[in-house]
Amino acid sequence: MTTTTQTSPDTRWLNDRQQVLWRSFLGGSTVFFDQLDRDLRREHDLSMAEYEILVRLSEAPDWTLRMAEVADQVAHSRSRVTHTVARLERAGLVKRASCLSDGRGVNAQLTPEGMARLEEAAHTHVGGVRRYLMDNTSDEEFEILGQVFERIRLDLGGQGF
Repeated sequence: MTTTTQTSPDTRWLNDRQQVLWRSFLGGSTVFFDQLDRDLRREHDLSMAEYEILVRLSEAPDWTLRMAEVADQVAHSRSRVTHTVARLERAGLVKRASCLSDGRGVNAQLTPEGMARLEEAAHTHVGGVRRYLMDNTSDEEFEILGQVFERIRLDLGGQGF
């Protein structure tokens, strides 16, 4: 199979070292997030996406957010959040209701059962973050990593996490 690549004189290609580091980043971040997801699914029957939604709801006043806010906070499409919240609702972890201040909006609210599941899952999640990431970086490296990704988030218009 022959592939044709269009070139542009404006393309700033990666040098050999940058290419190696880029691929390390891709591979490392993929296996890291996949492992966090596997741990949550195995121990608590939650995906990473579901866990993140439960976290955002737990941090909101009255454990309630508009669905659009949930989508913004977890940086997922509204459609993906709708499907994920529907799964959480079927499991009794979240309930949805019309927004009282705006009849067009829908709120998602964490249930007491959802909070209990989140509290259990948080130990697994934080343990994984510590074991897979923190134990593999120095404080200085982690500080730099955080600064770099904060700049990227701001540059790309990411919402407050």
